[in-house]
Amino acid sequence: MTVAPASIALQPTYASSNATAEHASPRLLADIGGTNARFALELGPGRIAHIEVLACAGYPTLADALRAYLALPGVAEAMAGTGTVRHAAIAIANPVMGDMVRMTNHHWEFSIEALRRECGFDTFVVVNDFEALAMALPWLLDGDKVQVGGGAAVAGAPIGLLGAGTGLGVSGLIPAPDGKSWTALRSEGGHVSFSPANQTEVAILQYAWREFEHVSAERLLSGAGVELIYRALADVRGLGGEALDAPEISRRALAGECALCDEVVETFCGMLGTVAGNLAVTLGSQGGVYIGGGIVPRLGERFERSCFRRRFEQKGRFAAYLAAVPTYVITADYPAFLGVSAILAERLGV
Repeated sequence: MTVAPASIALQPTYASSNATAEHASPRLLADIGGTNARFALELGPGRIAHIEVLACAGYPTLADALRAYLALPGVAEAMAGTGTVRHAAIAIANPVMGDMVRMTNHHWEFSIEALRRECGFDTFVVVNDFEALAMALPWLLDGDKVQVGGGAAVAGAPIGLLGAGTGLGVSGLIPAPDGKSWTALRSEGGHVSFSPANQTEVAILQYAWREFEHVSAERLLSGAGVELIYRALADVRGLGGEALDAPEISRRALAGECALCDEVVETFCGMLGTVAGNLAVTLGSQGGVYIGGGIVPRLGERFERSCFRRRFEQKGRFAAYLAAVPTYVITADYPAFLGVSAILAERLGV
């Protein structure tokens, strides 16, 4: 089955529901990335509990991971008092087009309808993870985000979203003509062709072409991309760099232990600024551009003082236009749960 793009009220009312209200049965929420699968139970409107993170590599199939989560002691105890899960919604780092889902950055694949029957759900909604994250944006509180650079959001204007982790997710929110609701975009914008902005990035692209016929933005703006940038810069600088993974590159950069690693982080931030600026002018994102994913929030102040914002605004005649667009880093721990909860509530009508 094909799931239509979700739409939600422009002024979110779901989050303001009675904090003590309970669903007739707990709802299962999940956010499935290429590395980790995050699960939770929603006991009532906005009451998300029993959050657990499972490593995707530890389970042969998504069904195995689902069963493992539901069998966890705390989760099983919660289920015992409220009944079995009847309704579930999953955000997954993959296009969702029809019934079959085959993950781009992991080996899991499944039929939505077959998995629904196998798990005994009455309702089983599967959406792209950044579509779900986009749906969460109106629910974010001030403490769930940090503004980087200037600009002020224009109420009711389109909002852009992107985030680097195992891959590069892209989405956005577009206001409906009636001004009363949003529609979340289903986008695979992370796979656009990478566009270098200076001579160093041209050299990195040339290095990447040795490994890949098509170098997308995701090839460089992801965990594997951080490692690729590191190898490319080591080659360009004539250095015999060690074989380092992305977490170690970031750690050494943040600790001030390695000049090359710091250049990798700075280069990554600049590339992300260019892609974010491209998204802003493409969507007309005067409502702001939000940065999610697992990499940027961990950079903290290093990201804020990087060249990201300068590169975001570096669009020639449109520099002033972009200077007015705010950019935010999402710092909430599990923001996609808010979005996937809203999508499921809209599907169920409550």
